[in-house]
Amino acid sequence: MVVMKTNRKIELRIGAVAYAPKVFTIWEGIRAYLHDRGLRTEYVLYSSYPALVDALVAGHIDIAWNTPLAYLQAKERLGGQCLVLGMRDSDVGFTSVFIGRTDAPIHSLSDLKGKRFALGSRDSSHAAILPVHFLREAGLDPEKDLKVVRFETDIGKHGDTGTSEQDVVRAVTKGSADAGAIGKATWDAFVANGSIDPRTLRICWTSPGYSHCNFTARVELPAALAERFTKAIQVMDYNDPKWKHIMDLEGLTRWIPGSTAGYDKLEREARRLNLLSERA
Repeated sequence: MVVMKTNRKIELRIGAVAYAPKVFTIWEGIRAYLHDRGLRTEYVLYSSYPALVDALVAGHIDIAWNTPLAYLQAKERLGGQCLVLGMRDSDVGFTSVFIGRTDAPIHSLSDLKGKRFALGSRDSSHAAILPVHFLREAGLDPEKDLKVVRFETDIGKHGDTGTSEQDVVRAVTKGSADAGAIGKATWDAFVANGSIDPRTLRICWTSPGYSHCNFTARVELPAALAERFTKAIQVMDYNDPKWKHIMDLEGLTRWIPGSTAGYDKLEREARRLNLLSERA
């Protein structure tokens, strides 16, 4: 075997989860962009978020593109200490929605009592964990007051594939569930592509806003390197045709400073469900 030597020094290794074929295109583009900004970067794709968190905690990668749950899992294992280096503009004010048929007599959370309620994969922040928290916050015990229908699809992907939300939409549409929880972003995408007919389904309730995905790093990442990455990613220009397609695939128009608003609610529910210690 011939080993090729190179003088190129890799400054950053970024990890992400390969939840769909487009992820390869996205990260090839981000890698090229960062190289153009003078930041020599490689990316590593993982099959699940538990594997991605393991890699970040072990120091195999410098930065992880994390879901909110993955961030909290990393934070838990890193002694409560990690950095948030940025997020998409679409990750701010993210919401979950409860949906029902347009002819269903569901107009408030109290109307859900005794109803069949569909949830997405148990590790989906927006389609399972936070919806359960919001129900409890409204005084409903999902296990006692509702007939919960769960769709455990693509566990480990934290809801990224949207498959379990498709199952929720299908169940409510066909009447095997009276209502269900999905992300508002999913609702918008499904309406746009025709997967949801607004004449058949409607939004019954919308959650308070919360932050979604973020770039997470260990506190050991040198401050100068973290600053270079943060500055570079935040000037990625949506109006530049070289990068617009990549940003469209990732669902943003600009990268912004990171926020953990709303993560406290997610953390309380995830801890109650014993999800923070999950490992690959």
